[in-house]
Order: sequence, then structure tokens, then C-alpha cells
Amino acid sequence: MSWKIRVRHPLAVLALAGAMAVAGSVTVAGAAKVKIPKSGVETPPSASLTETGSTLLYPLWNIWAPAYQQKYSQVSLTTAGTGSGTGIADAISGTVDIGSSDAYLSPTQAQATPSLLNIPLAISVQVVAYNIPGVTAHIKLSGKVLSEIYQGKITNWNDPAITALNTGVTIPSLPIVALHRSDGSGDTFIFTQYLSDQDPSGWGTKISYGTTVAFPAFSGALGENGNGGMVSGCKATVGCIAYVGISYLSQLLGDGLTYGQLKNAKGNYELPTQTAVAAESAGFVKKTPANETLSMVDGPAKAGYPIINYEYAIVNSHQSSASTAKAIRSVLEWAINAKDGNSAQYLSQVSFQPLPKPIVAKSLAQIKKIS
Repeated sequence: MSWKIRVRHPLAVLALAGAMAVAGSVTVAGAAKVKIPKSGVETPPSASLTETGSTLLYPLWNIWAPAYQQKYSQVSLTTAGTGSGTGIADAISGTVDIGSSDAYLSPTQAQATPSLLNIPLAISVQVVAYNIPGVTAHIKLSGKVLSEIYQGKITNWNDPAITALNTGVTIPSLPIVALHRSDGSGDTFIFTQYLSDQDPSGWGTKISYGTTVAFPAFSGALGENGNGGMVSGCKATVGCIAYVGISYLSQLLGDGLTYGQLKNAKGNYELPTQTAVAAESAGFVKKTPANETLSMVDGPAKAGYPIINYEYAIVNSHQSSASTAKAIRSVLEWAINAKDGNSAQYLSQVSFQPLPKPIVAKSLAQIKKIS
């Protein structure tokens, strides 16, 4: 699938009323009246639910699922990491109850199935990792340089375009092997958005962005499946570069890889620290529309890290039964609750950040539509 326009504003076909109260009841046209207790989480009926999709969100679901089921043992929740493209497709087809994605719905998908919701659950980050023996520094990389690497125009690590950004860092003469995702991937979606933003006349015009794109074929290009495949492939390939979701940071560092400082929209090079990610995400709170369809890549924050995103649950608002709808609502309410799934107890394990309170309110307003 592909996105032919950059979506930074709400889609008219999915426009919702403004953010609703975090607790209480709300009536939505075509949906039942949903009342959520003061705890913020409905007690679910017995149910068997399935989730699949984003390999970036998968490690968090693997933490969330047993914690949720410990409290609500009447719900069976099965999770799988199959890639954001599959998560979206399976949510559309009804194969799974919850599709997970780093990418929001495309205009085509939203128009084809207007009952679909994309509901932010947390804020994530992407890093650009590399395997350069002897180099442990966080080297500086711009979107323009990355674009030319992934087009096969920059093929060696000591290319002048790279060394000019990294005065004082000795970078060896070493062929670059550019790893990309072969599966439908939200990581590809946000990475190629960044390339399109920073190299609009090169990457943006020629290739664009999406969960799948036509990556240029050249001798130094290599496809991998999933974030796990990107990390293991980079470990096994000297000279590699790879875009990886931050939930795999511990594995990445444990495998001897490191990651770069990325150039943001203000021309500054930043690492994915909590401060830099918080600065970037803060600038998007008021810009987030009611349907929460929003790119958070290459935002305006002076000290912001440029590749962050909402992690989405893709769910159909029209469920086959009221009991299934209530169970899905309960899982998602628990996930975004600051005392439950959105607490540091869980998010810190995968280096995610919690949703700001106004975004929690918007996500809850969407969750209340599920009936």
C-alpha cells in the first residue's frame, strides 16, 4: 500500500467530535451508550481475543497481555508480531480483534472501511543502527545522507558526505549494507516519511513513503523481516545500517551495535533521549485531531528527536457482539490507563513513553465507539 499525500490533518471521512471526558458516559451515533467506571477500565466478560501486527509494539503486548490477564483472568488474549501491514490487513478483514501498527490508516483504507479506528496506545521511537567495527560513537546522520545510502548513491562509510558531519570521529573505509524491511512495516512507514521530509526532491518525489515502498535495488541492499530480523541481520553483517524500533534497543546494544544522532527539522542532531522525545511529542498534542491520524515525524521542536510515532491499535468500531466489544474496550482502556498499561512499570521496559493526558482523552473517546 502507499500514501500519495502527507497526512497531517484529520481525514474528513473519519472526523469525530472533539475530545470527550476521560470518565463517565458518552453517546455516539450508531453506537451503544458506554459507561466507564472511575477506575477507567471496564470489567470484561469472558472472551477470547487476538492481536497481531507491529513487531515494534509486540514486545510491549507480550508484557501487557499477562499483566492484564492476571487482573482479568476471564479474558484470553493472544498476541503475535507479524508486521504493521498484516496488523492493519487483519483488522480490516476481521481476522483479528486488534491490529497493531506504527502507521495510521491510509486515506484509501479509511474510506474503504470507515468503521475502522486507529487508536494511539503509547509513544514510540525509531533508531538508526549500524555495525562499524571500532566505532562506538553515536555518529551524526541526516535524512539526506540516509536517503542517498538507501538509494545506493553513498556506498562507503568514509564517504565525504558522512565524514563531513562527524569531525573528530575516525570512520573506516567500509562498504555500507543498507537493510530494509521486506514485510509490510510501520517502521518502514515512519522511516521513509523521515527520508521524504528531509530529501523531498530525491526520496520524496522518486520513492515516497508507506508501509511498503519500492526500495532501490543495488548490491549493498538487503531485505529483512521484522525488527528482530533487522537486528540479527545487522549483527551478522559488518558495515550494515538498519532502522529499528526502540523496543529492540536492549537487543541491539547487546549484539554490539550502536545508533546515530539524527538531524531534526531545525538542523540539530539529537539522540533518542527521554527529553528529546518528550520535546518532540509535546509539539503534537494540540495538533492531534479527534481521529488521531497524525504524522509525528520531523516535527518543529528545536531539541526534538525526529522519528517518533503513536503506536496504534487498529480496531473496527462495529463488533459481532456486545460482549466482544466490551472485552476489547476493556483491554484498550487498561492499556492507555496511566495506572495500568501506560505506567512506567511497563513502558520503561521497551523505552516507550506514555500518552499525554489530552491524547488519552482522545483515545478513550475512540474506544467508546467500539460496540
